[in-house]
Amino acid sequence: MDRELARAQELAREAGALVLRMQRGELAVEMKPGDEPVTVADHKASELIVAGLAKSFPGDPIISEELPPAAGSLEAPRKWLVDPIDGTKDFIRGEDGYSVMIGLLVGGRPALGVVYQPVLDRLFYATDAGAFVTVNGETKPLHVSNISKASEIRLVASKSHRSPQLDQVKQELGIDNELNVGSVGVKLCLIAMGVRDLYVNPAAKTKAWDTCGPEAILVRAGGRLSDVHGGAIEYTGDLAHHRGLVASNGHVHDEVTAKLSPLFDHLR
Repeated sequence: MDRELARAQELAREAGALVLRMQRGELAVEMKPGDEPVTVADHKASELIVAGLAKSFPGDPIISEELPPAAGSLEAPRKWLVDPIDGTKDFIRGEDGYSVMIGLLVGGRPALGVVYQPVLDRLFYATDAGAFVTVNGETKPLHVSNISKASEIRLVASKSHRSPQLDQVKQELGIDNELNVGSVGVKLCLIAMGVRDLYVNPAAKTKAWDTCGPEAILVRAGGRLSDVHGGAIEYTGDLAHHRGLVASNGHVHDEVTAKLSPLFDHLR
């Protein structure tokens, strides 16, 4: 995976530099289905990454949030998943809580992940060799926290799509510490860093490109990602995650899903 990782890191940095330049200029914003914003920067970053991966790995299907999947790509045993700007609303507001995400699925499981925050020049990545973060030229291994009690959990939640059910989640678990960030990828990477412990998303709106790269990083840092009932995230067939998401440091995962599962029977 050395060649794949090097190319994904290179393309994430190139796309990040591109969107950062565009963030500092005038942004034309359109709305796509689901009332979600998209900018020309999303499209240009997608084009850059898809073209780069296609040139380097011509036999691999590439699925981007901003492009319809090619025929047969969903069934391929090996494929790339790309979210050129995850956390577009943070991007539009000129904030740092967005990222460029690239993931590689092999045999239906995340084998490689790259999540790059352009504003902070912070690059998270993982393969079977482990999970790491590079900031200011210094690379460190990633490890989740040792928090094991639900009442001590430091929650990370959405900034723009915060569900009203999240207050019910906090009450059920006894949580009073919450940080809000736009990108799903950044949220999972903060858990991988050990500075946050839990992310709960009861909405059935996330897609495979939102979680592929970040899951590779989180799991190799010692964490877990599941649906709200504790089931594994599926990357075969439908690209949507219909049963929500729970990401954690692993230590609190079983307790959290056991307590929350009854709240989300509608997501079974």
